[in-house]
Amino acid sequence: MKKFLVLGVLFILPIVAYLFFASGIHNFAKLPILEENIPELQLGENVQLEDKITVLGFLGTNIEREGGDLFNLNQKIFKSFAEFKDFQFLYLVPEDINLDELDRVKHELSLGVNLSNWHFVLTSQENINTVFKSLRTPYELTEDGGSPYIFIIDKKRKLRGRDDDEDSGVLYGYDSSDIAELSNKMKDDVKIILAEYRLALKKNNADR
Repeated sequence: MKKFLVLGVLFILPIVAYLFFASGIHNFAKLPILEENIPELQLGENVQLEDKITVLGFLGTNIEREGGDLFNLNQKIFKSFAEFKDFQFLYLVPEDINLDELDRVKHELSLGVNLSNWHFVLTSQENINTVFKSLRTPYELTEDGGSPYIFIIDKKRKLRGRDDDEDSGVLYGYDSSDIAELSNKMKDDVKIILAEYRLALKKNNADR
């Protein structure tokens, strides 16, 4: 009797597991789309938004102030997901920034983590203003041309975030100076969008 019971469990469990994960492909929560058709970057660099899950940021010239935000991001977000090949950090940087200071910060960020998926792109303030406005958020750039807010852009160039945030209602971007927001909100949201694409990939493979 025990033998048949064990065989029955071994036979049924894989089926139950399959049904559970198969249903999850269709029912798994998705990170809300807040804006669509974000323009592709035209910056002459070998970086793009299409086909990448991008954390997009805007680094101002006051790197002493914003450097701390970068370290927060590195510790709370980037290190956790740096190994995902379709995931990238992309920061637009004013051309008149202190390059020595930028190099110092990049070196310190690289200690203990591979920064190959974290891009700092030098461009004009005019280009930075254009890209920032294209996101169509209620935020404004700071006086030094940057922003503490960072944004999640999916592979189809859609802005993702929260449409029912308990604090702000609609959360277009995440405050990189707020460690609690990075830990409690952004990290969860990055997990959701990465899981969303993994499940979609599994479904596509299963349908073939």
